[in-house]
Formats: sequence, C-alpha cells, structure tokens
Amino acid sequence: MEKGKRFWVFADGDLPPQGDEEPLGHEALMVLNMNETAAEISLDYYYEDKDPKEGVRVTVPAKRVNCFRLDYPIGEEKFQNTSGQYSLVVNSDVPVIAVFGRLDRRKDMAYYPVQGFSV
Repeated sequence: MEKGKRFWVFADGDLPPQGDEEPLGHEALMVLNMNETAAEISLDYYYEDKDPKEGVRVTVPAKRVNCFRLDYPIGEEKFQNTSGQYSLVVNSDVPVIAVFGRLDRRKDMAYYPVQGFSV
C-alpha cells in the first residue's frame, strides 16, 4: 500500500509579517517520507504578479520528516521566497505526506494549517 501521494498543491500561500518577537510569523512545509528511500522533491512557486519559480530541489531522507521554513533559503540553490501571495506545488519521486502551515503574529491570528490537494 502506498503511503502518501507524489503530487501536492497548496493554493493559499501568503507570507505573513514576521512581527517583533519570537516565534516570528512564517509559513512552513512539512514533508513526511515513510519510504525506504529518500524523497527527491521539486517545489514550484506560482505568483499573482510575477513569473513562477520552478524546480526548487529539496530532499527528505528515508523514514524522516523535514520542516522547510518557506521564508528561509531552501534547496540546492538556496531560494528564498519573499513575495506575498503565492501557490506552492510539491512534486516528489516517491509518495509523501505534505502539510502546509502558517504562523501569523497579527492580532487575533494564530498557527493554522492550509488545506492541500493531492492526486
């Protein structure tokens, strides 16, 4: 039985302001790899007001979970997302579980997951 999916879409990306104290506002992608082999993942960012950034490569080792802060440099090329609204597409060579979360420090906001779509 496959555990997870190879293709995930998170359409509601929108980096919140960091705020003035810890924990700082941010968004993160958590990827769980329950396989015997590493997951080689390609991330594609689609923006409201500029061309997409495609092919940001990250790896999740076998039987591990990794948290990728989306406001920090990630991947082989150290890509850093600094834009506001965007969508994130996750393509993996093996099935994985992916969750997208946002910590928003503005008044009456909190940490909450963003629903993903997988096929």
